[in-house]
Amino acid sequence: MPEGPSVRKFQLLTSPFVGQVVAKVGGSSRKLSVNDLNALRLQDSQVHGKNLYLAFVAAEGPVGPTAEETALQREAACGARCPAQGQQGQAGVPHPHSQDEELQEAQHSRSEAPEAAEGRGNWLRIHFGMFGSVRANEFSRASRANKRGDWKDPVPRLVLHFESGGFLVFYNCRMLWCSSPRADPASDILAVEFHRGRALRALRAPDPICYTLLDQRYFSGLGNIIKNEILYLARIHPLTPGSHLALSDLERLLDCALQFSSEWLHHKLRGQGLHPQVYQKEQCPLGHPLMKGTFGPSGGFKRLTWWCPQCQPAVLPGDGDPSPVT
Repeated sequence: MPEGPSVRKFQLLTSPFVGQVVAKVGGSSRKLSVNDLNALRLQDSQVHGKNLYLAFVAAEGPVGPTAEETALQREAACGARCPAQGQQGQAGVPHPHSQDEELQEAQHSRSEAPEAAEGRGNWLRIHFGMFGSVRANEFSRASRANKRGDWKDPVPRLVLHFESGGFLVFYNCRMLWCSSPRADPASDILAVEFHRGRALRALRAPDPICYTLLDQRYFSGLGNIIKNEILYLARIHPLTPGSHLALSDLERLLDCALQFSSEWLHHKLRGQGLHPQVYQKEQCPLGHPLMKGTFGPSGGFKRLTWWCPQCQPAVLPGDGDPSPVT
C-alpha cells in the first residue's frame, strides 16, 4: 500500500482544491454515500502517516453553474467510442468491485488502519489499498491487460468535480467519516513534529526490529518498502531484537529512516521513480544473494522481508549496548 511519501504527494495534489465547492460527484464506493459530498466545500486537506484527511463544510450560498462539457461527460463519450477501454473511466456510474482487489486491500490495510466506530463528522479519512492513488484532472488508464486478459481502466472509488472545472479521482481506497484526524504528528516520520526520542525508545523493545518499524504508533507512514531498505542501509538483520542493538546502531537506523523517507518524497515530487537496493531484488548492490522471508508478530499481519545475510548479519544476545535511550 502507499507509504508516507506517496500519501504526502496525494495531499499536495488535493491542496489546490481547498476552498472550492463540489459541483458533481461520482464513484463506485459501497461504504460511502458519495452524493453526501455534493455541494460541500473542501475546507482542509491533511496527511498523517498513511492516511489522507479531507474536511468538508457546507458551502455559503448556492453552488454556481458548472461547465456543460465536464471531464465526466468527456470520459463517458470516450468510453462509448473506445470499447478497448470500456466504461471503467465513467466516474458517475457505480461499478462492481473486483473481488481480488477487495481482498488485497483488506489484507494489506486491516492491521494498519483500525476503524473505530464513531458518529458522522466533517472529516473524510481516506486509507489507500495496495494500488491506491489520487489523480488530479485526469483518470488512470490501463497499462496492460489484467489476469483475465481484459484491458479495463481502474475503477474510481470517488470522483469530485469542482466548480472551477477541475476534479480529483481516488482509486482503491477505503473512506470513513470521522470527527477529526486520529493521528499523533509526533509519530509521523515526515512531520516536523516527529519525536526522535520516543521512536528510539520504541526501537529498544525486545521484539524483532522489523516488527517495531511497522508499528504505526511510533513510525506512522513507514511501510514495508522503507523497512526493507533502511534495514539494509543500516546493516541490521530484520529479526534482530531491538534490545540487542547498540544505541549507535539504533540512531543510525533512525537516521536512515528519516533520510530515505525524505529523499523518496523529493523523488516523487520531481516525477522520479524509486530504485530500491534490496526490496524485491535477488542480489544486494554488492552482488550477494538475498534471503526472503515472511515475518510478523504472532496473530498479526505478516510481511515479506528481503535481507542480505552477509551485509546484515544476525546479532547474538549480549552484543548490544545496554545504555538507555533518553
